[in-house]
Amino acid sequence: MDYGSFNRFIGREVGEEFWGTRTQHIVGVAGCLALTDHASQALYQRVFKKELCFAKSPAAFVAHTFLFIFSGVTLYVAGDAAFNPNHKDGDRLATFKSETYNSYVGSNTAWFEPYVPVAVAKFAGPAAGGSWLGSALLPATLAYSTVKGVGWNDWGNSGLNDLERKINGLEK
Repeated sequence: MDYGSFNRFIGREVGEEFWGTRTQHIVGVAGCLALTDHASQALYQRVFKKELCFAKSPAAFVAHTFLFIFSGVTLYVAGDAAFNPNHKDGDRLATFKSETYNSYVGSNTAWFEPYVPVAVAKFAGPAAGGSWLGSALLPATLAYSTVKGVGWNDWGNSGLNDLERKINGLEK
């Protein structure tokens, strides 16, 4: 994987320092998702005077899941379209529109995320379902996989940048 400037620490070639690398994606998407997740939950709590909880309000929580993921990823693609120097100035709006559509398509696949800890608890026990692995890491990883994979058709080698293809000995 191409981690930009961090490649130096693991003895890899650096193509781009930040833009277009996994570091941009990891930092940008995670930051935007954290922001929209917390904002959505705070808004829900302010309006309904209760904490947003899947067990107490499953429909609202599933709607929240779609909305915060769609909003967070769209916020990220807006920042990427506006500030990434690899996008030509004349193409920035088209890039934003295209990536927003991808965000919408992919976000529709994340409806299952709140159900993952319930399924883990059913098959591996309540402690596993309530653990960090079962209730946070696994649901987020599965949701990320479907959002990115379906929204951007990003399976296998199709999502690699030029440096990643070179590192892995793949044709361009």
